Amino acid sequence: MMSRTWRSLAAGFALAMATPFVAACDSGEAGTQPTTATAQPITVEVNQSRDQYGKQAIQIQLTNTTDMPLTVTSARLHSPLFEGDISWQPSAGSLELPPRQPKSLPADLPTASCGRSEGESLELEATVGYAAPGKDPVEENTSASDPFGILHRNADELCIAAEAAAVATIVLDPRLEVAADGRTAVVRLIITPGTDAQSLTIEAIDETTLLAQSPAAPWPRNVLLGTAKQELPLTIRPARCDPHAVAEDKVGTLLPLRIKVGERQGLLKIAAPDELRGRIYDFVTTSCAS
Repeated sequence: MMSRTWRSLAAGFALAMATPFVAACDSGEAGTQPTTATAQPITVEVNQSRDQYGKQAIQIQLTNTTDMPLTVTSARLHSPLFEGDISWQPSAGSLELPPRQPKSLPADLPTASCGRSEGESLELEATVGYAAPGKDPVEENTSASDPFGILHRNADELCIAAEAAAVATIVLDPRLEVAADGRTAVVRLIITPGTDAQSLTIEAIDETTLLAQSPAAPWPRNVLLGTAKQELPLTIRPARCDPHAVAEDKVGTLLPLRIKVGERQGLLKIAAPDELRGRIYDFVTTSCAS
């Protein structure tokens, strides 16, 4: 596979389209020729679906800016926020990218680079392997955009999760204690200290799209990790009771903890184990029906 810059193929597209227009508009005066900006054959943008939220995965969105189909064989992003490239490889060997249309390609995130220095450039670069009809495959380098700051957010969350894991193991107990009236239930956050001597504080616990705290039993704040195992009981109630609450849930059982570990502050997401997730869905369904 050969490597070129984006300008090589883009310039060819632009020249073929621009030449007749330039000839028709030529006034014969030097310096008055119209200029045509070259476009990248494929633009690259970062996105993330609700299914991927909290799962260390993103979407590499490719948009074909030409009037012909392009066959994509690989796509990868390089960001200083991560130790390795963020890569997509097609399961069928290639993917057709229709003219003037985007496609989103799933990609897992590698290990975050947590020792970045202040002021370090966070320029995001992309490499895409593709072929135009009747042309040899090429591998092109270009810039990519992350308009929603998805990579930065995910890198921060991965770094604080790694730092917190060295200090303590934080999980949700698979048990669910449902109240007699069925309107509330209790889940337990289990915190087991590790060997790292750094301090860890749970400053707050955010509600989710599915679960809210009970006004009669608000969730604890500013919980400092001790040297012994702790269990934090959290009284929950349904955050919503519309018909789609459970059927369309993606992140409702992902509990966001706002923590401070050492000098780092951020969001740590604690996923409910499968057994607890099923029990929470049953509880929300029954509670909303009563």
